[in-house]
Formats: sequence, structure tokens, C-alpha cells
Amino acid sequence: MASTIRCDIVSAEAEIFRGEATMVVATGEMGELGIAPRHAPLITRLKPGKVVVTTPSGEQLDFAISGGILEVQPQVVTVLADTAVRAQDIDEASVLAAKEEAERILAHRGEAMDVAEAQQRLAEVTAQLQALERLRKSLKH
Repeated sequence: MASTIRCDIVSAEAEIFRGEATMVVATGEMGELGIAPRHAPLITRLKPGKVVVTTPSGEQLDFAISGGILEVQPQVVTVLADTAVRAQDIDEASVLAAKEEAERILAHRGEAMDVAEAQQRLAEVTAQLQALERLRKSLKH
């Protein structure tokens, strides 16, 4: 039987995932992090991007997050995300519309606050689009 670690992915709105994992990959501020069972304790900030959970059966569950905190303890890895969504639950039409809006604000260089918000939103929707692309690729195989 494979060694596992419990993984909890929680957003401000709800618990997104709770289960056993053989590997958790997330996008940290300094790059990708791979967390396996018996990983050293760790706490770090996460950038908008992906979290991929590999289950004991080998299935890879793909999530898009808007940023947050990753905490590793001896028996559990916790992702505390501002927002998190499963790849299969992403509404591509609304994500594309949000991307276009963010790009429009950035192109016209609105107020400084609008630009910062648009940059953050663009990073979030890009992470969601990448999650959709990874989901499509995995379904083709």
C-alpha cells in the first residue's frame, strides 16, 4: 500500500477537497512545490496557479487557486486558498470574459488600483484556463 498524506484544500467559501494523497503539487512564490508523505514541515505563500493532487489510485485531481497559503504538517498538507475551483467546475465562457475585461483595463491603463486588480484577476483567470487545458489533455489520454 502506498504511503499517503491527508490533503485539505479550503477556500474562503467552502472546503473544496479532503482526502488522501500520494503527492500534492502547488505553485509557490518561488516555483512549483511537490509535497509527498513525510515531507518536512513547511509554510509558504502560493501564487495564483494550480494545485494537483495525486490520489492513492493514481488519479490526478486538478484545482485552480487565486493564491493563498500552503502548510505542511507531519500528517496533513493544507491549502488555504482565497478562491479555489476544481478544473471540471470551471465555466470557460465566464473565465474568458473576465480575461478580456482584465486585458482591456490593462491596455487602457486605468487608475493604479484598477490596474493592480486587473493584473490579479488576469493571473487568476489564466490559472483557471490552464487548469481547463490540463483537464482536456488528461481526458484525451
